[in-house]
Amino acid sequence: MLELSAKIQDAQQAVKARWSKTPKVGVILGTGLGGFASQIVESVAIPYGEIPHFPESTVESHTGQLVCGVLNGVPVVAMEGRFHFYEGYSMQQVTFPVRVMKALGVEVLIVTNAAGGMNHQHELADLILIEDHINLMGDNPLRGRNDDKLGPRFPDMCHPYDRVLLALAQKTARELGIPAHKGVFVAVAGPNLETRAEYRMLRAMGADVVGMSTVPEVIVATHAGLRVLGVSIVTDLCLPDALEPVEIKKILEVAAKGGERLAKLLPKVIETLGK
Repeated sequence: MLELSAKIQDAQQAVKARWSKTPKVGVILGTGLGGFASQIVESVAIPYGEIPHFPESTVESHTGQLVCGVLNGVPVVAMEGRFHFYEGYSMQQVTFPVRVMKALGVEVLIVTNAAGGMNHQHELADLILIEDHINLMGDNPLRGRNDDKLGPRFPDMCHPYDRVLLALAQKTARELGIPAHKGVFVAVAGPNLETRAEYRMLRAMGADVVGMSTVPEVIVATHAGLRVLGVSIVTDLCLPDALEPVEIKKILEVAAKGGERLAKLLPKVIETLGK
């Protein structure tokens, strides 16, 4: 069986054969947020099935391709669709694209997701700039033998979300008039949504939004030495005393509205990073 480093090299070479630039920024686009990639110019779209060792995205609204190109003068790679633990993939498979982005030259990783909002002060389609997270997924992508070439055995998680990037995103959102709040993201395994009692517990733990992704990728990005900016879109309100059954169609509609805000915010942030 191939070692992880060999698999990363295989995937990197496959991407490089199709696109020769060195990306500075990597972007992972969550549920309903694929429209952002349309702003990338000089682009090459590589289906995941054509990249060695990439899993297949099975979730509705996840296109399943790596878009490589230039955004506001900055070389970027963007994942249109991510992989989830609940799809049956291992944590190592879920986070493999982050390893490949690092090998391609990425320095900054921007991770986005659609999430349930548990803070009464937040509204549908608001952007939550993630300042910290709680991992309740029951697994860790770094479990197992550590490859010191990829990162340290015990990576520090004091500030997994880069404070300079967080401040930049806040400033940019204010300038654009986009509703954005700092918050704590909690990751659960899924795929079922939470009970009212579970929402109460998660809120009591200090979480503002809940989702089924992001944390594994951020752990691996931290392990790999990448700077990280995380953004959630509040796609449904998870208030225990007013909880209603969720309709995926409505979630996607709200995600699209939040995605429009994100599609304005992220290019400006990326442009600043290129200066």
